[in-house]
Amino acid sequence: MTARLVPRLDAEESAAWLSLITLLELLPSALDSQLQRDSDMTHFEFGVLSFLRFSPDQTVRMTELAAGVAATLPRLSHVITRLERRGIVERLPCMEDRRATNVRLTTIGRRELVRAIPGHIALVRRVVIDSLSREQLDQLATIASSINRALDPDERYASMFTEQSTD
Repeated sequence: MTARLVPRLDAEESAAWLSLITLLELLPSALDSQLQRDSDMTHFEFGVLSFLRFSPDQTVRMTELAAGVAATLPRLSHVITRLERRGIVERLPCMEDRRATNVRLTTIGRRELVRAIPGHIALVRRVVIDSLSREQLDQLATIASSINRALDPDERYASMFTEQSTD
């Protein structure tokens, strides 16, 4: 097997890449820590509940939920089981397809999500929104959209950023 030669990163490219990698390490940890401390949920669970909250009848098929939160079905099933034990969601048979399972946000789940939102938004505002000028926020949105398109050319996850926004 021969190694393909690819151009090295120049100093500016390297600095941008390393800044992005640092952000990708620090931000998820900060989001998880705040939500765990204040709401006893992970950031991923918050995303699942948010997706359900804005779905019709706060119910969605497991496969659609997995696609909407960019998760594998096994990972999502594990999380749904944890949330189900706490009374936050419930599984229901899918009336349109007996092979499928729906997940519905319960009243307790809505309450827990609503309680989690202010602390989550406060952290997002403190570490991201308030750290940037309006021009930088526009640039961040443009940059993130460009990277998202490169990672997801079929735009499988595009709806989660346009229709499911809670921040």
